[in-house]
Amino acid sequence: MSEHTLNFILWCANLIISLLAAPLLPGIINKVKAFYAGRKGPRVLQLYYDLAKLMKKSSVYSTSRGLIFELAPWGSLATVLLMLLLLPAACLASPLAFPGDMILFVYLAGCGRMLTVLAAMETASAFEGMGASRECQFSMLAEGVMLAVLAALVLLTRNFTLSGALTSLTPAGWFSGGTAILFLAAALYIVMLCENCRVPVDDPETHLELTMIHEAMILDNSGPELAAIHYSAALKLWVFGVFLATLLLPDLAAGSWLEFVIFYALIFGMAVSIGVIESVMARYRFLKVPQLLAGALAVALLGIVLIAIFGGGFVK
Repeated sequence: MSEHTLNFILWCANLIISLLAAPLLPGIINKVKAFYAGRKGPRVLQLYYDLAKLMKKSSVYSTSRGLIFELAPWGSLATVLLMLLLLPAACLASPLAFPGDMILFVYLAGCGRMLTVLAAMETASAFEGMGASRECQFSMLAEGVMLAVLAALVLLTRNFTLSGALTSLTPAGWFSGGTAILFLAAALYIVMLCENCRVPVDDPETHLELTMIHEAMILDNSGPELAAIHYSAALKLWVFGVFLATLLLPDLAAGSWLEFVIFYALIFGMAVSIGVIESVMARYRFLKVPQLLAGALAVALLGIVLIAIFGGGFVK
């Protein structure tokens, strides 16, 4: 078996694992939060049971809804799946990579968000309208940070494919440009919290409609559509975890078991870190969220400056 074929099989296996393991991340986060609160908490596999229960139920629609409301959950799920297809598996490049696919990655995230916002607006609910407005404002700021991180990766690796930019650094290159990479990882981590509506940007467990963002937009969804929304949210968290883990993982040996072990450890460690953050701090006031994202943009720009001055180290 050729190396190219083996790498393709490993990438496909990682894709299947990603689709199956994504609902574990919310379960790990909830377990960590329960541990800090001194209680048992829900099962790690709770989201799997919730998805199975929702798929068995029928959907209830309001009289004001239209076709967009029914199709948006599945369209949003499709965009997240396409985002996952563009990402590498550890340091194995995606077979679907092409120059400029990193721009498509950002646009796919925007398309999924647009569908969710349009579906929320179509319900004619004031609460869902408020959530949609906040989602648009914060995500617009987060997109700027994301583009800055991608620009830094292009400058660092001279590679215009998402897989190439994330998998080009050798261990020597990582250590020589490690400071800049850590700055980019910190900025990307804040973007991940914003895009996935986690503390300190949003609290996914709040029950007060006036303070909701993502949860406010799905108040009218039920049944299989709600299951699609919950699964796409877990898969989107996994996508950003893969992005962050690959950014922090130098290419030790493409396809090695050690590389994959570290890769998955970083993803699940990211979920643990989110649980710790949500346990030790409260959600920010909405007026402070733009300041947080502006700080993330400044960190990403500082990473670009470091790369421009000191160079990117060694790449493949």
